[in-house]
Amino acid sequence: MRGGYNFTINKNFVIKNTISYLAVTMLSALLTGSCTSVNITRYYHRHQSALDSIQHTYKTAYRIRPFSLEFTDHSFRRVSVEILTDSLKYIYEFGPGEEAALQDSLRKYQLDVPAIDRLITQMRSMHCAWVNKLDYYSLSGEKHLLTYISLWPRVINRPFRNKQYYIIAYFSEPQFFDTRGELMTGRRVRRIRKINAEIYNRISDTVCYTLSDRFR
Repeated sequence: MRGGYNFTINKNFVIKNTISYLAVTMLSALLTGSCTSVNITRYYHRHQSALDSIQHTYKTAYRIRPFSLEFTDHSFRRVSVEILTDSLKYIYEFGPGEEAALQDSLRKYQLDVPAIDRLITQMRSMHCAWVNKLDYYSLSGEKHLLTYISLWPRVINRPFRNKQYYIIAYFSEPQFFDTRGELMTGRRVRRIRKINAEIYNRISDTVCYTLSDRFR
């Protein structure tokens, strides 16, 4: 053909490259799940004392009055406190230089000021973005509370993943898991238990983790 080009497609080449692409895609997915599990489990055990201290300090202060604590910026300089009363929810946000105003607000609602000051320091040191309580129910309908903390993505090396948060959940009693380590509803009823539509994976009998597109 004059004035043009003659292309010949090698079908074997196309098939081989398609298979190679699918293999790389599947391998990446497997490595992502494997690295995720290894990274968050290793991270928890490496920093277990500090992470458990956050959970313990929060749990102790929460008994006085329900509240949650959140850092609203990546530099961990602005803190938001959500305080629950019998009828209303109050949300306050404080920036650098407003420590006195923060403490005055905590005293106003009879919260444990020294404990929350310590909690803020602990969370900042571990790049913990949010700590809160969440209701969940057993198969018998009994209500329980779990504590969960959200970690900014940068604290853990995560190949192939972007813009996701790690959430570590602390249960008050041992949980049940399948052979893959996924959280189950119970020993006899073998269903995956989802919390906030997320599947949780085992770190220990009472501590689990998940990845989420949102930190709360």
